[in-house]
Amino acid sequence: MIPIILGYTMDLIFGDPRWMPHPVKIIGTVITKLEFVIRKFILNKRFAGIILAIIIIGLSWLIPFLLIKFAASIHKYAGWGISAVLIYTTLSIKDLKVHAISIYSALKNKNLVKAKEKISMMVGRDTENLSETEIIRATVETIAENTVDGIISPLFFAFLGGAPMAIAYKAVNTLDSMVGYKNKKYIDFGWASAKIDDLANFIPARISALIIPISSWLLRERGIKSWRIALRDGKKNSSPNSGIPQSATAGALGIQLGGKCSYHGLTINKPLIGDKINLLTPEHIKKSIKISHMCGILTILTGLITTYHLRGGKW
Repeated sequence: MIPIILGYTMDLIFGDPRWMPHPVKIIGTVITKLEFVIRKFILNKRFAGIILAIIIIGLSWLIPFLLIKFAASIHKYAGWGISAVLIYTTLSIKDLKVHAISIYSALKNKNLVKAKEKISMMVGRDTENLSETEIIRATVETIAENTVDGIISPLFFAFLGGAPMAIAYKAVNTLDSMVGYKNKKYIDFGWASAKIDDLANFIPARISALIIPISSWLLRERGIKSWRIALRDGKKNSSPNSGIPQSATAGALGIQLGGKCSYHGLTINKPLIGDKINLLTPEHIKKSIKISHMCGILTILTGLITTYHLRGGKW
Protein backbone atom coordinates (compact mmCIF):
# COMPACT_ATOMS: atom_id res chain seq x y z
CA MET A 1 0.00 0.00 0.00
CA ILE A 2 2.92 2.36 0.67
CA PRO A 3 4.03 2.32 -3.01
CA ILE A 4 0.48 3.29 -4.05
CA ILE A 5 0.42 6.27 -1.67
CA LEU A 6 3.90 7.32 -2.82
CA GLY A 7 3.00 6.96 -6.50
CA TYR A 8 -0.20 8.95 -6.02
CA THR A 9 1.67 11.70 -4.16
CA MET A 10 4.39 11.85 -6.82
CA ASP A 11 1.79 12.36 -9.54
CA LEU A 12 0.11 15.17 -7.59
CA ILE A 13 3.47 16.92 -7.20
CA PHE A 14 5.31 16.22 -10.46
CA GLY A 15 2.68 15.29 -13.05
CA ASP A 16 3.66 13.32 -16.14
CA PRO A 17 7.32 12.17 -15.75
CA ARG A 18 8.91 13.68 -18.87
CA TRP A 19 12.36 13.24 -17.33
CA MET A 20 12.28 9.46 -17.72
CA PRO A 21 11.32 6.92 -20.41
CA HIS A 22 7.56 6.69 -19.91
CA PRO A 23 6.24 3.09 -19.86
CA VAL A 24 3.20 4.11 -21.95
CA LYS A 25 5.47 5.51 -24.68
CA ILE A 26 7.57 2.35 -24.61
CA ILE A 27 4.42 0.22 -24.81
CA GLY A 28 3.17 2.34 -27.72
CA THR A 29 6.42 1.89 -29.63
CA VAL A 30 6.34 -1.88 -29.09
CA ILE A 31 2.71 -2.03 -30.25
CA THR A 32 3.56 -0.21 -33.49
CA LYS A 33 6.50 -2.47 -34.31
CA LEU A 34 4.79 -5.68 -33.23
CA GLU A 35 1.66 -4.84 -35.21
CA PHE A 36 3.74 -4.66 -38.40
CA VAL A 37 5.36 -8.06 -37.71
CA ILE A 38 2.15 -9.83 -36.65
CA ARG A 39 0.16 -8.54 -39.63
CA LYS A 40 2.90 -9.85 -41.89
CA PHE A 41 2.82 -13.42 -40.56
CA ILE A 42 -0.80 -13.87 -39.40
CA LEU A 43 -3.36 -13.26 -42.13
CA ASN A 44 -6.49 -13.62 -39.99
CA LYS A 45 -6.85 -10.06 -38.66
CA ARG A 46 -8.94 -10.85 -35.60
CA PHE A 47 -6.61 -13.66 -34.51
CA ALA A 48 -3.61 -11.41 -35.18
CA GLY A 49 -5.13 -8.74 -32.95
CA ILE A 50 -5.71 -11.28 -30.17
CA ILE A 51 -2.06 -12.34 -30.32
CA LEU A 52 -0.92 -8.71 -30.19
CA ALA A 53 -3.06 -8.04 -27.12
CA ILE A 54 -1.85 -11.17 -25.30
CA ILE A 55 1.83 -10.37 -25.94
CA ILE A 56 1.61 -6.68 -25.01
CA ILE A 57 -0.47 -7.16 -21.87
CA GLY A 58 1.55 -10.20 -20.79
CA LEU A 59 4.91 -8.43 -21.17
CA SER A 60 3.56 -5.29 -19.52
CA TRP A 61 2.77 -7.34 -16.43
CA LEU A 62 5.80 -9.63 -16.49
CA ILE A 63 8.58 -7.06 -16.93
CA PRO A 64 7.50 -4.85 -13.98
CA PHE A 65 6.95 -7.98 -11.87
CA LEU A 66 10.50 -9.21 -12.50
CA LEU A 67 11.96 -5.72 -12.07
CA ILE A 68 10.26 -5.23 -8.71
CA LYS A 69 11.18 -8.73 -7.56
CA PHE A 70 14.84 -8.11 -8.42
CA ALA A 71 14.82 -4.72 -6.66
CA ALA A 72 13.14 -6.23 -3.58
CA SER A 73 15.81 -8.96 -3.45
CA ILE A 74 18.37 -6.20 -2.96
CA HIS A 75 16.32 -4.33 -0.37
CA LYS A 76 12.65 -4.09 0.57
CA TYR A 77 12.69 -0.32 0.11
CA ALA A 78 14.17 -0.67 -3.37
CA GLY A 79 11.18 -2.80 -4.33
CA TRP A 80 8.84 -0.22 -2.88
CA GLY A 81 10.64 2.55 -4.76
CA ILE A 82 10.38 0.84 -8.15
CA SER A 83 6.72 0.02 -7.48
CA ALA A 84 5.96 3.61 -6.50
CA VAL A 85 7.59 5.04 -9.64
CA LEU A 86 5.75 2.59 -11.89
CA ILE A 87 2.39 3.33 -10.27
CA TYR A 88 3.16 7.05 -10.56
CA THR A 89 3.50 6.66 -14.35
CA THR A 90 0.02 5.13 -14.64
CA LEU A 91 -1.74 8.13 -13.12
CA SER A 92 -2.65 11.41 -14.81
CA ILE A 93 -4.15 13.54 -12.04
CA LYS A 94 -1.95 16.63 -12.25
CA ASP A 95 -1.57 16.57 -16.04
CA LEU A 96 -5.33 16.36 -16.50
CA LYS A 97 -5.65 19.48 -14.35
CA VAL A 98 -2.85 21.31 -16.17
CA HIS A 99 -4.35 20.65 -19.61
CA ALA A 100 -7.87 21.53 -18.50
CA ILE A 101 -6.80 24.74 -16.77
CA SER A 102 -4.94 25.86 -19.91
CA ILE A 103 -8.26 25.59 -21.80
CA TYR A 104 -10.10 27.37 -19.00
CA SER A 105 -7.56 30.21 -19.02
CA ALA A 106 -7.74 30.59 -22.80
CA LEU A 107 -11.54 30.79 -22.67
CA LYS A 108 -11.49 33.30 -19.80
CA ASN A 109 -9.14 35.44 -21.90
CA LYS A 110 -11.50 35.14 -24.89
CA ASN A 111 -8.77 33.41 -26.88
CA LEU A 112 -10.80 30.83 -28.80
CA VAL A 113 -7.90 29.96 -31.13
CA LYS A 114 -5.67 29.00 -28.21
CA ALA A 115 -8.52 27.11 -26.54
CA LYS A 116 -9.00 25.04 -29.71
CA GLU A 117 -5.26 24.36 -29.84
CA LYS A 118 -5.26 23.16 -26.24
CA ILE A 119 -8.40 21.02 -26.52
CA SER A 120 -6.98 19.31 -29.63
CA MET A 121 -4.30 17.84 -27.34
CA MET A 122 -6.94 16.20 -25.14
CA VAL A 123 -9.60 14.88 -27.52
CA GLY A 124 -9.83 12.86 -30.72
CA ARG A 125 -12.67 14.86 -32.25
CA ASP A 126 -12.23 17.63 -34.84
CA THR A 127 -11.63 20.93 -33.04
CA GLU A 128 -11.24 23.52 -35.84
CA ASN A 129 -14.88 24.63 -35.85
CA LEU A 130 -15.78 24.18 -32.18
CA SER A 131 -17.67 27.00 -30.46
CA GLU A 132 -16.87 28.06 -26.88
CA THR A 133 -19.74 25.95 -25.56
CA GLU A 134 -18.56 22.90 -27.53
CA ILE A 135 -15.02 23.34 -26.21
CA ILE A 136 -16.31 23.44 -22.63
CA ARG A 137 -18.47 20.37 -23.26
CA ALA A 138 -15.57 18.44 -24.80
CA THR A 139 -13.30 19.39 -21.88
CA VAL A 140 -15.80 18.38 -19.19
CA GLU A 141 -16.52 15.08 -21.00
CA THR A 142 -12.78 14.36 -21.22
CA ILE A 143 -12.17 15.18 -17.55
CA ALA A 144 -15.05 12.89 -16.55
CA GLU A 145 -13.87 10.01 -18.74
CA ASN A 146 -10.25 10.40 -17.65
CA THR A 147 -11.32 10.35 -14.01
CA VAL A 148 -11.83 6.63 -14.66
CA ASP A 149 -9.02 5.98 -17.17
CA GLY A 150 -6.36 8.06 -15.45
CA ILE A 151 -7.29 7.87 -11.76
CA ILE A 152 -9.86 5.31 -10.59
CA SER A 153 -8.85 2.40 -12.87
CA PRO A 154 -5.05 2.59 -12.33
CA LEU A 155 -5.56 2.85 -8.57
CA PHE A 156 -8.10 0.00 -8.63
CA PHE A 157 -5.64 -2.31 -10.38
CA ALA A 158 -2.73 -1.12 -8.23
CA PHE A 159 -4.66 -2.15 -5.10
CA LEU A 160 -5.68 -5.38 -6.81
CA GLY A 161 -2.24 -6.50 -8.02
CA GLY A 162 0.36 -3.83 -7.39
CA ALA A 163 2.41 -1.98 -9.98
CA PRO A 164 2.53 -4.90 -12.49
CA MET A 165 -1.27 -4.95 -12.67
CA ALA A 166 -1.44 -1.15 -12.97
CA ILE A 167 1.08 -1.18 -15.85
CA ALA A 168 -0.83 -4.03 -17.51
CA TYR A 169 -3.97 -1.89 -17.28
CA LYS A 170 -2.18 1.01 -19.00
CA ALA A 171 -1.12 -1.43 -21.71
CA VAL A 172 -4.79 -2.33 -22.23
CA ASN A 173 -5.64 1.38 -22.36
CA THR A 174 -2.83 2.07 -24.85
CA LEU A 175 -3.82 -0.84 -27.08
CA ASP A 176 -7.38 0.48 -27.25
CA SER A 177 -6.24 4.02 -28.04
CA MET A 178 -3.94 2.78 -30.83
CA VAL A 179 -5.78 -0.09 -32.50
CA GLY A 180 -9.25 -0.20 -30.94
CA TYR A 181 -10.94 1.72 -33.75
CA LYS A 182 -14.01 0.68 -35.72
CA ASN A 183 -12.61 1.70 -39.10
CA LYS A 184 -11.64 -0.52 -42.02
CA LYS A 185 -8.05 -0.98 -40.84
CA TYR A 186 -8.81 -1.92 -37.25
CA ILE A 187 -12.40 -3.20 -37.07
CA ASP A 188 -11.11 -6.79 -36.86
CA PHE A 189 -7.49 -6.33 -35.81
CA GLY A 190 -8.44 -4.05 -32.90
CA TRP A 191 -11.49 -6.06 -31.83
CA ALA A 192 -9.71 -7.86 -28.95
CA SER A 193 -8.03 -4.68 -27.66
CA ALA A 194 -11.34 -2.78 -27.60
CA LYS A 195 -13.17 -5.61 -25.83
CA ILE A 196 -10.42 -6.07 -23.22
CA ASP A 197 -10.43 -2.32 -22.52
CA ASP A 198 -14.21 -2.42 -22.01
CA LEU A 199 -13.79 -5.34 -19.63
CA ALA A 200 -10.91 -3.73 -17.70
CA ASN A 201 -12.86 -0.52 -17.12
CA PHE A 202 -16.18 -2.22 -16.37
CA ILE A 203 -15.87 -2.30 -12.57
CA PRO A 204 -13.96 1.03 -12.16
CA ALA A 205 -16.56 2.84 -14.29
CA ARG A 206 -19.33 1.56 -12.05
CA ILE A 207 -17.33 2.48 -8.97
CA SER A 208 -17.30 6.02 -10.41
CA ALA A 209 -21.11 6.00 -10.29
CA LEU A 210 -20.71 6.04 -6.49
CA ILE A 211 -17.47 7.99 -6.06
CA ILE A 212 -18.40 10.92 -8.34
CA PRO A 213 -21.74 11.58 -6.55
CA ILE A 214 -20.05 11.37 -3.13
CA SER A 215 -17.25 13.66 -4.32
CA SER A 216 -19.84 16.07 -5.69
CA TRP A 217 -21.73 16.08 -2.38
CA LEU A 218 -18.53 16.76 -0.42
CA LEU A 219 -17.84 19.69 -2.76
CA ARG A 220 -21.40 21.00 -2.27
CA GLU A 221 -22.52 20.12 -5.77
CA ARG A 222 -25.58 18.01 -6.67
CA GLY A 223 -24.59 14.66 -5.16
CA ILE A 224 -28.02 13.01 -5.30
CA LYS A 225 -28.68 14.37 -8.78
CA SER A 226 -25.29 13.04 -9.90
CA TRP A 227 -26.22 9.53 -8.76
CA ARG A 228 -29.68 9.68 -10.34
CA ILE A 229 -28.37 10.89 -13.72
CA ALA A 230 -25.65 8.23 -13.66
CA LEU A 231 -28.37 5.58 -13.23
CA ARG A 232 -30.65 7.18 -15.83
CA ASP A 233 -28.16 8.14 -18.57
CA GLY A 234 -25.05 6.05 -17.87
CA LYS A 235 -26.00 3.41 -20.44
CA LYS A 236 -26.96 5.79 -23.24
CA ASN A 237 -23.44 6.04 -24.66
CA SER A 238 -22.32 3.43 -27.19
CA SER A 239 -19.37 2.74 -24.89
CA PRO A 240 -20.36 0.53 -21.94
CA ASN A 241 -18.19 2.59 -19.59
CA SER A 242 -17.50 6.20 -20.62
CA GLY A 243 -21.13 7.29 -20.32
CA ILE A 244 -21.21 6.54 -16.59
CA PRO A 245 -18.65 9.09 -15.32
CA GLN A 246 -19.85 11.63 -17.90
CA SER A 247 -23.48 11.33 -16.82
CA ALA A 248 -22.53 11.44 -13.12
CA THR A 249 -20.53 14.62 -13.74
CA ALA A 250 -23.33 16.14 -15.82
CA GLY A 251 -25.80 15.47 -13.00
CA ALA A 252 -23.46 16.95 -10.40
CA LEU A 253 -23.08 20.20 -12.33
CA GLY A 254 -26.63 20.44 -13.65
CA ILE A 255 -25.47 20.51 -17.26
CA GLN A 256 -26.12 18.57 -20.43
CA LEU A 257 -23.35 16.72 -22.27
CA GLY A 258 -23.35 14.75 -25.52
CA GLY A 259 -24.73 15.96 -28.82
CA LYS A 260 -23.10 16.66 -32.17
CA CYS A 261 -19.39 15.81 -32.61
CA SER A 262 -17.16 15.53 -35.66
CA TYR A 263 -14.46 12.89 -36.09
CA HIS A 264 -12.25 13.06 -39.20
CA GLY A 265 -14.93 15.04 -40.99
CA LEU A 266 -17.72 12.62 -40.05
CA THR A 267 -20.49 14.08 -37.89
CA ILE A 268 -21.80 11.89 -35.06
CA ASN A 269 -24.76 12.67 -32.82
CA LYS A 270 -24.00 11.34 -29.35
CA PRO A 271 -26.88 10.75 -26.93
CA LEU A 272 -27.71 13.70 -24.69
CA ILE A 273 -26.94 13.03 -21.03
CA GLY A 274 -27.88 15.14 -18.05
CA ASP A 275 -30.47 17.88 -17.67
CA LYS A 276 -29.88 21.37 -19.06
CA ILE A 277 -30.36 23.19 -15.75
CA ASN A 278 -27.30 25.42 -16.28
CA LEU A 279 -25.72 26.73 -19.46
CA LEU A 280 -22.13 25.59 -19.95
CA THR A 281 -19.53 28.12 -18.77
CA PRO A 282 -15.74 27.91 -18.28
CA GLU A 283 -16.35 27.55 -14.53
CA HIS A 284 -17.72 24.07 -15.15
CA ILE A 285 -14.21 23.04 -16.24
CA LYS A 286 -12.81 24.05 -12.85
CA LYS A 287 -15.65 22.33 -11.01
CA SER A 288 -15.05 19.13 -13.01
CA ILE A 289 -11.38 19.18 -12.04
CA LYS A 290 -12.26 19.54 -8.35
CA ILE A 291 -14.64 16.58 -8.58
CA SER A 292 -11.97 14.53 -10.37
CA HIS A 293 -9.38 15.30 -7.67
CA MET A 294 -11.82 14.42 -4.90
CA CYS A 295 -12.49 11.11 -6.67
CA GLY A 296 -8.77 10.34 -6.48
CA ILE A 297 -8.72 11.01 -2.73
CA LEU A 298 -11.80 8.86 -2.13
CA THR A 299 -10.42 6.02 -4.29
CA ILE A 300 -7.19 6.00 -2.27
CA LEU A 301 -9.08 6.04 1.04
CA THR A 302 -11.50 3.32 -0.11
CA GLY A 303 -8.61 1.16 -1.32
CA LEU A 304 -6.71 1.56 1.94
CA ILE A 305 -9.71 0.77 4.13
CA THR A 306 -10.73 -2.24 2.01
CA THR A 307 -7.20 -3.64 1.96
CA TYR A 308 -6.86 -3.12 5.72
CA HIS A 309 -10.02 -5.14 6.40
CA LEU A 310 -9.13 -7.88 3.90
CA ARG A 311 -5.80 -8.30 5.67
CA GLY A 312 -7.56 -8.81 8.97
CA GLY A 313 -6.80 -5.39 10.41
CA LYS A 314 -3.13 -5.35 9.37
CA TRP A 315 -1.33 -2.87 7.13
